[in-house]
Amino acid sequence: MKKIRVLTVDDSALMRQVLATLLSKDPDIEVVGAAPDPYVAREKIKALNPDVLTLDVEMPKMDGITFLEKLMRGHPMPVVMVSSLTEAGCQTTLRALELGAIDFITKPKIDLREGMEDVAQELIGKVKAAAQARVKPSLVKREASESDTRYASRDTLHGSSYAMIKTTDCIIAIGSSTGGTEAVKDLLETLPPNTPPIVITQHMPERFTKTWAERLHSLCRISVAEAQDGDSVLAGHALVAPGGYHMTLERSGARYTVRINQDPPVNRHRPSVDVLFASVARYAGANAVGVILTGMGGDGAKELLTMKQAGAFTIAQDEASCVVFGMPKEAIKAGAVDKVLPLGDIAGAILTHVGYSKAA
Repeated sequence: MKKIRVLTVDDSALMRQVLATLLSKDPDIEVVGAAPDPYVAREKIKALNPDVLTLDVEMPKMDGITFLEKLMRGHPMPVVMVSSLTEAGCQTTLRALELGAIDFITKPKIDLREGMEDVAQELIGKVKAAAQARVKPSLVKREASESDTRYASRDTLHGSSYAMIKTTDCIIAIGSSTGGTEAVKDLLETLPPNTPPIVITQHMPERFTKTWAERLHSLCRISVAEAQDGDSVLAGHALVAPGGYHMTLERSGARYTVRINQDPPVNRHRPSVDVLFASVARYAGANAVGVILTGMGGDGAKELLTMKQAGAFTIAQDEASCVVFGMPKEAIKAGAVDKVLPLGDIAGAILTHVGYSKAA
């Protein structure tokens, strides 16, 4: 089996050494080179032809985002970002995913030995997924301003009587992983303000989910927020499971809420898509739509089947439009899926199923 050839790009010599050490733990990966900045990286990409690039966000001479943008225009290839857990780092990382990066890891703590095995497995897994991912040339999107993207404020949406009258009994549950930050954005952007309530589990660490939810909120006509324990689930709103926490749906009479907990990881993930889907199957049953999008692994497949068996309408993203056709593939193999659709067709299928009408 051909080894996955990796080039690491980071201005810190120590971090380049740490990444090489962690990646070398896997016999299927070969670190073929390292670069201290994008200018050296550009020459080494030409000379070494790596399969995957790990790219630091903050570097001298040229930042990682500018380099990524140029790379995806001229020489698109799988990139895993290495990001710091700061507010600026979160924002920049989400921009990188928008520009075509496959995934990201938070920068390993080079002063601590404990937990490095877990970091190694995460890094190795994401590099392997990136090597199999579909990378398309970037059609670089401008950074939209808040003034021309925010169609409705949270205050306006909270005041909508439509929420409790027409759509509280229908729940849309979405699960995704690798490639999912952009897939979820593309799906939510097309939905109208009175879309039925949405609950989302995206595999993502703490702090990143809040920044991601805020970005989605600025781009979509529905309201998007990181979920808090006890939040009501309302039409025109999407709640995102916080990184590091499971999110479940609960019901009291006609009212849905979400609960947040730190129970053990499921399928090695917290939040887990299976945890969300299981609760939706239990409390919403046939009044639910389950959607499984691009992602590595099999999280969500088992409980999407439970949703389908409970009468829910279930959709999987098709292989051609996935970055990684792992989670949808496993759900399809499990017999959990009613329809397999390109990403661009999923919103229409959801709205048709719930009987959405512009006049509503």
